[in-house]
Order: sequence, then structure tokens, then C-alpha cells
Amino acid sequence: MATVLDKELKRQVTVDGVDYTITLGPEGIRLTGKGKRKSEVELRWRDLLSGEAAMAVALNASLATRQTATRPEAGQSSNRSNSRLPKNRAR
Repeated sequence: MATVLDKELKRQVTVDGVDYTITLGPEGIRLTGKGKRKSEVELRWRDLLSGEAAMAVALNASLATRQTATRPEAGQSSNRSNSRLPKNRAR
């Protein structure tokens, strides 16, 4: 018989040389950088079971791919950013 998860359970995990605290609780799972207060990843059990989590991962991956594809190469300047600068006004 499995033990009921009625309170938070914390463990340390190292990913790519960086320490994190993983918290398993009745509401879900959180991954927080060691010594930090704000969690980097939070996933509710309900979202995981409904497929919402998978859709969020796919959306973030597609957005990340799109951002890297539309970024200008290093050394190229964008004229659009200069057009957004405020004009000097006479005082």
C-alpha cells in the first residue's frame, strides 16, 4: 500500500551542476533553485493529468524556436530600434 501524500516532501537534486530543491506536495510539484524562494517551475497534478502541462511545454518550445529564428545575427543592427527612440526636445 502506498503512503498518502498529505504534506510536502522536499529533496535536493543536481541538474547540470546546479542544485535545486524539489518539493512534492498534495497540490503538485515545484522546482526551486537552492537557496532561492521563488520556484522556477511549478506544476499542479490536475494540469499534468489533463494534458495542460504538455500543451504549455509545446507552446513554450515553439515560442523559443520562433524567437531564436527571428533574432538578428550578432553584428547586424536593426533600424527599427532606432526609430523608437524619443526625439530630442528643446527645453
